Amino acid sequence: MREFADIATFAEHLLTLNLAIAESAHKGLEKAAKLIEKDAKRQIGHYQPAVGPFQDWAPLAESTEEEKARLGYPLDAPLLREGQLRDSIEHEVAGLEAVIGSKSDIAAYQEFGTRTIPPRPFIGPAAFKNKKAIQEILGKAVVEGLIGGEAIHQSLGYDFET
Repeated sequence: MREFADIATFAEHLLTLNLAIAESAHKGLEKAAKLIEKDAKRQIGHYQPAVGPFQDWAPLAESTEEEKARLGYPLDAPLLREGQLRDSIEHEVAGLEAVIGSKSDIAAYQEFGTRTIPPRPFIGPAAFKNKKAIQEILGKAVVEGLIGGEAIHQSLGYDFET
């Protein structure tokens, strides 16, 4: 058990610990966001089964497949034409917040559906399917921060990942 000479030293330790937790949590969020982004991109072009609260993907309309064939796009590959939707999926992490998604209007139409398009969600299911892995990533990150964080460990000569 660590002992502190005075309250000021203890307060300094708490500040350092707070920074270590925030730094480790940020790195954990980055890793989790990348995992969700990668999974969401993998879903494009493949019919997805139901997962959690998300329904399975409805088959493409015959007229859609005919149009894709006429234009030379891959058949039986939902949401995939030239890969723009897939490639528009990205993530941003700022502090202790992560956003995974797309700035494409088409992504929103597909994720949530419209009056004429059935929902074919890919962001929500990617997060849901990876829930356990995300919990493990973030749990390890917080523990790493609580025990002093990567910067403190490096200064002490330890070498292990969050």
